[in-house]
Amino acid sequence: MFFKHANGTYKRVPIMQNTALPNGINGGMTVYYTQQDFNSNGNQKITSFKPGFRMVVGNPTTNSLSAGKGNVGLKFVCLENKGTRFPELADFPTKPCKGGIMTVHHFPACWDGKNLDSPDHQSHMYNTGKEAFQNAGPCPASHPVRMPQVAYETLWDTTQFNNMWPKDGSQPFTLSYGDNKGYGTHADYLFGWKGDSLQRAMDHSCMFNACENGRPLKSQAVAAMNRCSIKKMVNEDTGDTWIKAMPGHVM
Repeated sequence: MFFKHANGTYKRVPIMQNTALPNGINGGMTVYYTQQDFNSNGNQKITSFKPGFRMVVGNPTTNSLSAGKGNVGLKFVCLENKGTRFPELADFPTKPCKGGIMTVHHFPACWDGKNLDSPDHQSHMYNTGKEAFQNAGPCPASHPVRMPQVAYETLWDTTQFNNMWPKDGSQPFTLSYGDNKGYGTHADYLFGWKGDSLQRAMDHSCMFNACENGRPLKSQAVAAMNRCSIKKMVNEDTGDTWIKAMPGHVM
């Protein structure tokens, strides 16, 4: 996400750590793997993804609010603080947000049981959820296999730009592919867990700290988390300072 200044320059919006996580984490996206909801598996078998599985939620070509609302798992939240979760919006907030902006990408959890992918990366999955984190209904006969409910939460620290909002009320934020409405927000998922570790986690009704220390997963210290990062591969300013155009866009 980038902020466009009134003078036409851009700056990349930094990511901040989520609420209820240990202090000192260098930003990052929170990835949830839940069963039925945050508390139980709904007395149903949750089948782990298979090697080679992938899916996409949303579409970067979506260009209308009505189409954006069709993706129930894609939301923006104008944060009062890191714990704010409502109201959920289908597009960018239209005013400065006291605590930043959160994006939610909630994937479908019903699989057709056959295909690890599909031409549109979506048809092999089916979403029965009416809202992002509400209990999902039963899977249909066409997609009978209940899989983990995957969701991404990204908290953008937009607070440094709150006093720079355009006086004409125009939207100053834009996603990296040029979407300044937010309708086309989307996310990819590629399964990469080792062995049967995800299946073991889904076989237990555990959330947050109850899953750590071998019950059934191991936890990682903050320092180790921060070391696990991808080094910068492009030798240019990608928005750490004010730049004339977003990376990949013509000036």
